[in-house]
Amino acid sequence: MGRQLVPLTLDNLADLPSSCQACVFWELDPVSGRDAERTGRSESEKKSWISTVLEEWGSCGRLVYVDGRPVGYVLYAPPAYVPRGSAFPTSPVSPDAVQLITARIVPGSQHQGLGRVLVQSMAKDLLGRGIRAIEAFGDARWEQPRCVLPAEYLWAVGFETARPHPAFPRLRLELRRAVSWRADMELALDRLLAGAKARPAFHPS
Repeated sequence: MGRQLVPLTLDNLADLPSSCQACVFWELDPVSGRDAERTGRSESEKKSWISTVLEEWGSCGRLVYVDGRPVGYVLYAPPAYVPRGSAFPTSPVSPDAVQLITARIVPGSQHQGLGRVLVQSMAKDLLGRGIRAIEAFGDARWEQPRCVLPAEYLWAVGFETARPHPAFPRLRLELRRAVSWRADMELALDRLLAGAKARPAFHPS
């Protein structure tokens, strides 16, 4: 099985899962996001967001291919580029952290360590740029794949609670921990990104 990991760019944006190519849930504030969807501008707004972040900050995502086929991705950026984050009750993201925005592995490609590969690649990229941590808003009531990652699985792969909330806790992962994740965390992460409902490795106390 040949794996290839590449940065997300405008040239390969079409290789995101179809449901993600024009999704601007995180890239715009709630009012602007609804307006973009209503007027059919979501795809162009997505491209504009990617272009702006690449130009002003640098790489903001990774795609993974298996035998030339795109099977997953992870998207991340400083919180200043993620307007939707300010709408969450546990905002803001800490000033020393980059926000893990969202991630996905397509059905049929889980349980192959691809989730670990994606997130470790993100962690190494950010460590090389002087970033200390990743933070994410988790969905504590998650039932199906959506833009907000399930909190239980983020806890299961090593994130810790930075600010608790019954619905949307803010979670944090120190980057040096991410690059040396234990093998028993890999399966939980793969299930998370694939959208599978499975028992988490552990619950936070």
